[in-house]
Amino acid sequence: MSVGGSAGIGYSNASNSASGNTWSSGDSLTFTGSGELDNGLSVVTYQEIDGGNLDDRYMSMEMDGLGKLTFNAKGGSSAMSAVDDVMPTAYGEAWDIIGSTTTAPAAGVSLKEGAIGGFATANSFFYDAPEMVDGLDVNVSYVPSAGTRSDGTMSFALAYTGVEGLTLGYAQDDNGMSGTSELTTETMYAKYAFGSFTVGFQETTQDQNGGTASDDEFESHGITYQVSDDLTVGYTASSRAFGDKTQDEESKSLNVSYTSGGMTIGAAMVSMDNVGGSTSARDDVDGFAIDIGFAF
Repeated sequence: MSVGGSAGIGYSNASNSASGNTWSSGDSLTFTGSGELDNGLSVVTYQEIDGGNLDDRYMSMEMDGLGKLTFNAKGGSSAMSAVDDVMPTAYGEAWDIIGSTTTAPAAGVSLKEGAIGGFATANSFFYDAPEMVDGLDVNVSYVPSAGTRSDGTMSFALAYTGVEGLTLGYAQDDNGMSGTSELTTETMYAKYAFGSFTVGFQETTQDQNGGTASDDEFESHGITYQVSDDLTVGYTASSRAFGDKTQDEESKSLNVSYTSGGMTIGAAMVSMDNVGGSTSARDDVDGFAIDIGFAF
């Protein structure tokens, strides 16, 4: 058995915002139990307490040559949502740093949209297959049917790293619904590391069965430069086009991170235009965020 965790404090600010005190803190305690059976099967159980609440919880089983199967009782991801935006960045995705997805930051201000992801739920399975071809990683996930999700669904993700410095990836998922409620997503990306630089580009689409309102497209790209073992700077940008709106949400971020022992300092300056696909000038948002975190 082992116990780990992290703690941190952050501050952010953005234009067209009425969020008041924007200081925040984060804390996480992780409990991990592991053991190996006589037949070579390794079993791990994991639970996280985040902000005083039970958060991620899973159990995994792994055996040499057979891969690893994880049951995500709470939290976790599908194979697709695990790679919804994997572009190089020193501190966070451009669309994820400022703005809100749950409550409007000010009266009448639109909510933002993030990357197009998969459709993971609790009580799902995630399988990391053993390497069958040199440099090829295969992940598969399964979400059983439940509630409005009429069908159990499979998601898969492929990543090829057989060329030094290069990573090529593809993933696909669907939401398990029927009729015009059915959504299918797929993403493809490429990253290349050379010297102290890493660059990448990613493109994702979402298709609605028998309709166009939810036919969305997402693009992101990024570049990072490793100044030293401790310091990294980067630039990331993304855009999301909506099937039912005329404007694309565009996000740009200049970011930096510094690591010293168990401490990490991250900061970013962000500009977002047409938040949520809005044409209003009040939905053009500029801001920054800074975070100091400690791992133990």
